[in-house]
Amino acid sequence: MAKIFVEAYGCSASFADSEMISGLIVNGGHTLAKNSSESDLNIVVTCSVKDSTANKMMHRIKSLKSKPLVVAGCLPKAELDSVEKITKKASLLGPNSLGKTLQVINSTLRGTRFVALEDSDLSKVGLPKVRLNEVVGIVEIASGCLSECTFCQTKLAKGDLKSYRIGDIVRQVETEISEGCKEIWLTSTDNGCYGFDIKTDLPTLVKAVSEIPQDFMIRVGMMNPMYMPKIKNELIQSFESDKVYKFLHIPVQSGSDKVLKDMKRGHTVKIFREVIKKAKEQFTDFTISTDVIVGFPSETREDFEKTFELLDETRPDIVNLSRYSARPGTEAAEWDQIDAAEVKRRSKIIFNQINKISLENNQKWIGWKGKVLFDEKTEKGIKGRNFAYKSVFVKDEIKIGQTHIVKITSATTHSIIGEITS
Repeated sequence: MAKIFVEAYGCSASFADSEMISGLIVNGGHTLAKNSSESDLNIVVTCSVKDSTANKMMHRIKSLKSKPLVVAGCLPKAELDSVEKITKKASLLGPNSLGKTLQVINSTLRGTRFVALEDSDLSKVGLPKVRLNEVVGIVEIASGCLSECTFCQTKLAKGDLKSYRIGDIVRQVETEISEGCKEIWLTSTDNGCYGFDIKTDLPTLVKAVSEIPQDFMIRVGMMNPMYMPKIKNELIQSFESDKVYKFLHIPVQSGSDKVLKDMKRGHTVKIFREVIKKAKEQFTDFTISTDVIVGFPSETREDFEKTFELLDETRPDIVNLSRYSARPGTEAAEWDQIDAAEVKRRSKIIFNQINKISLENNQKWIGWKGKVLFDEKTEKGIKGRNFAYKSVFVKDEIKIGQTHIVKITSATTHSIIGEITS
């Protein structure tokens, strides 16, 4: 029996993988260490979506390699050479190879490197897990995607779409709820194409999960806009359930159709506009989250201005802003790149814009009163979410997992602040 430390970086699917790896560790007779200094073996579940993230991963691998180490997640699958430049001793576990977790661990503890990067047939639904947050159940509904984006390395790591059956997902959600979860995250590489390979779709899944009778909330994760014309109407209808947060994460990436075509995103700016319009027509208050990349190799100043104008028009609540970085193995990495100083200039303009929009959006909530589910402990206190998945902070001493009536008294760029009234 060994003490094993597991840490994760990146998207919610990466954190879900780390929970399942931890569950398999405990089921396999080992124990979980609280930190890397007290462990016999370390596992780092990596992300490689951005250059800055990958650099952070490399630094972390260097700091952990003095002990037996397993590098898991997307990085070893997408950038094997980069990992092996740092260490050739570390064992490797791919994002779709969790069935080999104990073999990799036990071999590494014996001093023998084990490489498991090939995809297995093992479904990630139903695996044991140790949750990072006791009241949030992260449920992976699929692995891989159908896209071929020229900037993205995730496809290299996770491959083509493999959706899990609705019945299996519903049973997993029921298990999460029975074990105390109050909030369920439905997550995957791209929720928008969920089910296309097994003759179903995301709206059907959301309706099935929302019909589970217990008291809980559902957060539907990121979906690419290219699939919205096919599922938009039914998806918005599925959000009618009081159990579904009125929240969509739809990454537009650029306000220029030319750049979107070069990115091979498969959608147009019009599609993005129509989804937002539909959601906001159906529901008075609806939170929109999106992603924007500035400095893509073919982005002209005119293209950049179109992105600025689109954000000004649609006013999303959350914008995940990234400066383009060339990721090894992707098509766009081979193109001529924009000067770094110009990319930084554009990024600063958008950064200031989205902070202004976010603050103005949040200030509209001042005076609102309603239910908030408190789902996260932070350094500032306890944080909750209202029906539109807005971050709500209170100073009151309450327990995670509780729901209270809160009145919003003030707002910041990233959250709204309130007082518990009951």
